[in-house]
Amino acid sequence: MAPLSLFSILVPFLLCITPTLSTNSEGNALHALRSRLIDPTNVLQSWDPSLVNPCTWFHVTCDDSNNHVIRLDLGNSNISGTLGPELGELKHLQYLELYRNEIGGKIPKELGNLKNLVSMDLYENRLEGEIPESLAKLKSLRFLRLNNNKLTGSIPRQLTGLSNLKVFDVSDNNLCGTIPVDGPFATFPMKSFENNRLNGPELKGLVPYDFGC
Repeated sequence: MAPLSLFSILVPFLLCITPTLSTNSEGNALHALRSRLIDPTNVLQSWDPSLVNPCTWFHVTCDDSNNHVIRLDLGNSNISGTLGPELGELKHLQYLELYRNEIGGKIPKELGNLKNLVSMDLYENRLEGEIPESLAKLKSLRFLRLNNNKLTGSIPRQLTGLSNLKVFDVSDNNLCGTIPVDGPFATFPMKSFENNRLNGPELKGLVPYDFGC
């Protein structure tokens, strides 16, 4: 019987540990997020970085086949603090639910790396700064709710290319400029934009889209 080569021994081993390495990186990203958050009611108590992966943590959902993190459900959890670039490491995430908390700071541009994201709910927080143009890379996104924050600047025109976007709400912020009229924005109700400093629908060729900013 021919001796087994080192290659034939290592390949099955590497195939076995690859999912663990991947989910461990996701666990590291979530633990970095935890370090940024203030959690007075201990909703993140189960987030133990010593575990192989975060699939047993409360408020985290993984897929059944590869143990990739696909949901983060921390809505209405009485947490504060800020979000960081590590969230962009959750490459398989489909649902980012952080609504009705006291989270401040800026929306990380790295969220644009979450190519599988279907829903981003960051409404009713204390987020500030501009809406990142990088969110236009989220081609699977269907729900984007950023209402009731402290966001400023104009609505990025790149978002008009999100053809799957069904719900968009930026009401009750401090946004300026005009409201996009192309792509899915042609169907969004005006209440999705109310209580800002917006100057009404964009008038192409007449005024710049960021008029009034």
